Amino acid sequence: MKITSGSTPAYVGRFAPSPSGPLHFGSLIAALGSYLRAKANHGQWLLRIEDIDPPRAVEGAADDIRNTLENYGLYWDNRVLYQSQRFDAYQQCIDRLLQQGDAYFCQCSRREIQQNMHGIYNGHCRHLGLTEGAVRLHNTQKVAAFEDQLLGSIHVSQSFAGEDFIILRSDGLYAYQLAVVLDDAHQGVTEIVRGADLLEASCRQLSLYRQLQLPTPAFLHLPLACLRQGFKLSKQNHAQALDKKRPHLALQQALAFLGQAAVIDDTSERMLAQAVAQFDMARIPKQTERLISD
Repeated sequence: MKITSGSTPAYVGRFAPSPSGPLHFGSLIAALGSYLRAKANHGQWLLRIEDIDPPRAVEGAADDIRNTLENYGLYWDNRVLYQSQRFDAYQQCIDRLLQQGDAYFCQCSRREIQQNMHGIYNGHCRHLGLTEGAVRLHNTQKVAAFEDQLLGSIHVSQSFAGEDFIILRSDGLYAYQLAVVLDDAHQGVTEIVRGADLLEASCRQLSLYRQLQLPTPAFLHLPLACLRQGFKLSKQNHAQALDKKRPHLALQQALAFLGQAAVIDDTSERMLAQAVAQFDMARIPKQTERLISD
């Protein structure tokens, strides 16, 4: 569904891969799950390329991601948003937080935090008046629990929830937590559908939504596709790239992984149209991990 100028959809979802390599089956689960949820709600499905980490970016990966999605019939609404186009917005937010005293510079290393603070940063640099280093949020709106649309009540430790976390790295790169919150708010995302590996990150993002006084989306975390327990498919684990020439088989497998009924083997577009029509969120396994063979 294309959204015309002046109309606001009740539901806005998104798929936000990083261009660090080709899409794999785990990526397809996140893409398909978010697509089905958006289209079943007669909403808008956006594509965002999260290219805020140039050292991890692979040349040509963003183009390959778009081509793969098109081969699978997963067409997005509106233009693609690239995080590399949003650096001014991130910096303006950081500057404002620093001026308000809601963020500060920190020079503590990961090793120092691990050795001297038991792995949770204790606010050591908060009142030192430093003028360089990483930038941390003074976290005054900690979120230790939230309600996931699939998994129910999610809880993290109070110490983790209250930690002052980094929003600008010491190497000058913008932190994922800040960028994703600002971008989801900018794009009007109403529900974030993604893998369960980001459950803890959701608590920190919810803290940012509160602190920045931004509209808060709902969260729905899908089971991770794993080769074995604790070993998810990922680009870092060299997961096999999706076959652009055989989308039908992978789509059927992804639907089965998400607990959805099989569809008639046809064009990708018709398969997805049927999948949307018969989508049933109650059938998605309420698990954080699921073996591909299940």
